[in-house]
Amino acid sequence: MSNELKSFLEGLDSLAHDCESRKGQACSLKELDELRIEFLGRKGMLAQAMAQLGALDNTDKPAAGKKANEIKQHITALIDSWQLDLTATEANHALSLFDPTMPGRKPWAGSLHPVTLVMDEVCNVLTGLGFEHAAGPEVENDWHNFEALNIPPEHPARDMQDTLYVSDNIVLRTHTSGMQIRSMLQQEPPVAVIAPGKVYRRDSDLTHTPMFHQIEGLLVDRNVSMADLRGTLTAFVRQIFGAQTEVRFRPSFFPFTEPSAEVDISCVMCGGKGESGGSTCRVCKGTGWVEILGCGMVDPNVFKSVGYDPEVYTGFAFGMGVERIAMLKYNIGDLRMFFENDVRFLEQFA
Repeated sequence: MSNELKSFLEGLDSLAHDCESRKGQACSLKELDELRIEFLGRKGMLAQAMAQLGALDNTDKPAAGKKANEIKQHITALIDSWQLDLTATEANHALSLFDPTMPGRKPWAGSLHPVTLVMDEVCNVLTGLGFEHAAGPEVENDWHNFEALNIPPEHPARDMQDTLYVSDNIVLRTHTSGMQIRSMLQQEPPVAVIAPGKVYRRDSDLTHTPMFHQIEGLLVDRNVSMADLRGTLTAFVRQIFGAQTEVRFRPSFFPFTEPSAEVDISCVMCGGKGESGGSTCRVCKGTGWVEILGCGMVDPNVFKSVGYDPEVYTGFAFGMGVERIAMLKYNIGDLRMFFENDVRFLEQFA
């Protein structure tokens, strides 16, 4: 064995002993990683020793390379075993800080959105009165959304709708009345359906949004009268807002009903007095009344569109905005709060 090889091998043994003597100096996984880099890194002590291989005679290089690999494996095994010990020590320390007798954290419980709560309540009341659910597409054709409802292309009522057009003949539905048309086309009278869902209009301010929710109702049978409409809606309103709620009907106009009416209820904030806290009620503007929905007797032209004989059948229809009812029930002054997803607002309905 040449003196150069002997010196090289002794240097490797010294490196191994040096690593063994460092046991216990690394008190954390981070410090141990630094120790690994010091001995086994690209510029570490073993790499520096290996750089001397080139100076050895070619006959000595195999023995030197073999010894270097053995030392590398030895140092690697040492550091790996220390890592296992440190990992277990840190885990035990973490467990020592844990008190199993402490109560756990309760998960945050979500809740239904206030619009969903009101929609469910309204639908439950109306199904309790004998109405069934109807469903239909949110992207509707012109005939179902307008023409079948007595709103021909030249009718000025189309301007009232602020329609969002997909194409000349396809629209985002402006009301859920198209579902009433579809229901009448699918069955003969009697028909008693409610049509809840999203509707879309080109409008946005404090009291309007481009998308909102409506629930519309339809009853068709023989000898249905305005008195039936009034009795149904009065019962509905008092279940939603309380038995003490007063109801009044005002003449109005809708293309698909004749006669038509707006339904007002006594103000839920001031109890119909017109003032609250000594000042004019901000909800009813001092009138004591709040408009809640529109209604009327189905126009004969609508019956003709679906093949019903208007000489045999009569019916009534009504429609309401869900957000408006929710604002009145929960005393919410800004419609945009329903769509901002502020958890501080939503968690009040949990």
